[in-house]
Amino acid sequence: MKSKITIDRLNDAVLMEAANEDGVTIRMDGTAEIGGVNGGFRPMQMLLAAAGGCSAIDVVGILKKQRQNPDDLKIEVTGERVKVADYTEYSSVHIHFILKGSHLDEKKVARAIDLSINKYCSVSKTLEKTAEITSSFEIVD
Repeated sequence: MKSKITIDRLNDAVLMEAANEDGVTIRMDGTAEIGGVNGGFRPMQMLLAAAGGCSAIDVVGILKKQRQNPDDLKIEVTGERVKVADYTEYSSVHIHFILKGSHLDEKKVARAIDLSINKYCSVSKTLEKTAEITSSFEIVD
């Protein structure tokens, strides 16, 4: 399976726009110290967003198959970075799921999250090579 992303520089510093094969775009930028203008996600932030988005897609799909479709879903992803040589990498990532719905079965939600993070989510499986990935969830009415 091959993917292609095209990245264009948008200013004379480090504001970039990435586009996929379908023309969907996302902006990336650096910190102010390197010329960034807060015009987009930092690339490392995109990794956290990708982990949360990947798991969200999995969890919703798994829950729908179990007739457990949440009324709403919010995900908070945090990561701790450590310096390795001349770069940093995530040493830990925590994904917290906030699901809304009085009809949700807690055991099914826990199982869906576990399956996503530990089996199906390609982003989590990639990040786990350097980071401990943990999760938690809450169900709200």
